[in-house]
Amino acid sequence: MIVDHEKWSNIPLLHVYKEEYKNEQVPVVFFLHGFTSAKEHNLHYAYQLAERGMRVLLPDAHLHGERHESLDEIQLSLRFWEIVLTSIEDVKTLRSECINRQLLSDDTKIALAGTSMGGIETLGCLKVYPWVDVAAVMMGSPGYVQLAKAQMAQYEARGFKLPVTEIERKQILETLSNFDLTKNPEALNGRPVFFWHGQQDTVVPYEPTYNFYNAIKKSYAEHPERFQFKSDQLAGHAVTRKGLLEATDFLAEYLSV
Repeated sequence: MIVDHEKWSNIPLLHVYKEEYKNEQVPVVFFLHGFTSAKEHNLHYAYQLAERGMRVLLPDAHLHGERHESLDEIQLSLRFWEIVLTSIEDVKTLRSECINRQLLSDDTKIALAGTSMGGIETLGCLKVYPWVDVAAVMMGSPGYVQLAKAQMAQYEARGFKLPVTEIERKQILETLSNFDLTKNPEALNGRPVFFWHGQQDTVVPYEPTYNFYNAIKKSYAEHPERFQFKSDQLAGHAVTRKGLLEATDFLAEYLSV
């Protein structure tokens, strides 16, 4: 297995693949990391996927990893949605790079996956990119507007004054609504999606994502296996090994069809 440290369109990434597939058009997985994390922290997912014949790209998010700007966690938190929206744009850029490098054809399947912030970004991509074939969301939330409002309220409750006017706050929420799957769940269009979430998660709340799943699963009535939600009663904001294996099995199954 090869792990190449590369930079595509100024986006640092790890490119993971089996050597025999270096120049082959095999399914591609974009794996997005969490808040304050970095690309190399998800190599255990990449290993599982590459072993099964997939090409995995793990980019550093805006202001993270090699793209850091020495911001503390509070400064990063205030730019959370800037990071998320930049990552959604980065996925589009990386897909174009794959096409330019002849690693993707019209028939090559594409998956998106991510943990925490990366799961949130994955759901935003599902809202706006119909070319995503399958997704795995670990500890993510589809309700951008609801989550942003909760974050703002939390900051203010802790005594922070948000550096935005009321007009800017409204504009931010209007922008986020464009990527909010709860506003237009039809955008899923029957695509296979896997969710994993710990029931004790205090960082990205479990209930909103589970409620979304329950509200949408009836649209998958003919193929319920394509829309799965796995949870762990005891887990907090960390994916269990069982969850990792379930997620990679799901991606492998639908990328090989």
